[in-house]
Amino acid sequence: MNPFEMVVMIVAIVTIGRVIGGKYDKRHRKPDRLDTQVENQRLRDEVKDLKDRIAVLERLATDTHSAQALDREIEKLR
Repeated sequence: MNPFEMVVMIVAIVTIGRVIGGKYDKRHRKPDRLDTQVENQRLRDEVKDLKDRIAVLERLATDTHSAQALDREIEKLR
């Protein structure tokens, strides 16, 4: 095998490897960065809502008002 044939074979092997690697990456790639950012924002909003609910529940549990006031607060939450 002369040097020219060897160079052609190396180029062919590298090209085939890149094509196969590109197809593999396309199938197994990670989610897009925008999808990840949207999901992160959704989760942040959900955590904020849950923290607000916990704060209200803690206030209701430790509040010293009468039972009627507690009932009104619970009804407002529904």
